[in-house]
Amino acid sequence: MAASSDPNPEGSDEQQKRSEIYTYEAPWHIYAMNWSVRRDKKYRLAIASLLEHYNNRLEIVQLDDSNGEIRSDPNLSFDHPYPPTKTIFIPDKECQKPDLLATSSDFLRIWRISDDHSRVDLKSLLNGNKNSEFCGPLTSFDWNEAEPKRIGTSSIDTTCTIWDIERETVDTQLIAHDKEVYDIAWGGVGVFASVSADGSVRVFDLRDKEHSTIIYESSEPDTPLVRLGWNKQDPRYMATIIMDSAKVVVLDIRFPTLPVVELQRHQASVNAIAWAPHSSCHICTAGDDSQALIWDLSSMSQPVEGGLDPILAYTAGAEIEQLQWSSSQPDWVAIAFSTKLQILRL
Repeated sequence: MAASSDPNPEGSDEQQKRSEIYTYEAPWHIYAMNWSVRRDKKYRLAIASLLEHYNNRLEIVQLDDSNGEIRSDPNLSFDHPYPPTKTIFIPDKECQKPDLLATSSDFLRIWRISDDHSRVDLKSLLNGNKNSEFCGPLTSFDWNEAEPKRIGTSSIDTTCTIWDIERETVDTQLIAHDKEVYDIAWGGVGVFASVSADGSVRVFDLRDKEHSTIIYESSEPDTPLVRLGWNKQDPRYMATIIMDSAKVVVLDIRFPTLPVVELQRHQASVNAIAWAPHSSCHICTAGDDSQALIWDLSSMSQPVEGGLDPILAYTAGAEIEQLQWSSSQPDWVAIAFSTKLQILRL
């Protein structure tokens, strides 16, 4: 992830192809962001606005690697109620299913991108609160890669809801924590984990909904955990972020309560984590120190004096709020800071 400059428009094609960094400036502050995984849509991402009013926007952008420009398609930009807390493209590498995009804010919404890419239509609006047309705002969600008809959402009302998006029905809704649930991640077909303002990481198995396993609790009481990343290449490991903390806690679910390692090289609060989609021992972290750091955890079983150091560091132009590692092109990471989206080649 060399800190090279943006591609020079006068440069040769050869130089542009070798460029490490491409930047897109949105007309608003970016928060939610996600890579498309479809094989036929390389370098495509969704970005959403963070505006303090009802009307927000979502854009689908794509890198044109012939000229090094990331472009927004006006046909695929649309209004969104409230700022999306998260957005995810359907996990469908082989392009077997319709081209869908999900967002969470007041409700879970599923959007369909038309086959001719001329428009985006709202396919489903899913409200998990049967007793009211209103629901506790959704903090996050995760789309089950092993079973793409399932999406799990987390809410400030202490619940996690598992949706069957094909039938547009709730599979399961459970009170997951004692306080607000801030993030959720799938670890397999019927297993998910969540983190909460109550400071715990809990794992749930849909075959036994009455019970959950507490994998970790913050050492200081009432310290919220705000993000959770489950290692897809080695599901024994997950990582979590403590609110307003500069450290990332890496957990081994076989040894609950004790972190395997704490990553402590950020100089300010960490906002985002992403496990490598192609390697079981690499993770990227990003935060308010404007840094994106990549770590090699292969040596984490042997304690390192003074703590582990990252193997790569990239400094952005402002606090990094969002980070996504492309599963279909694993040598690319995307970050969002202020109004800028950057994609970086590792």
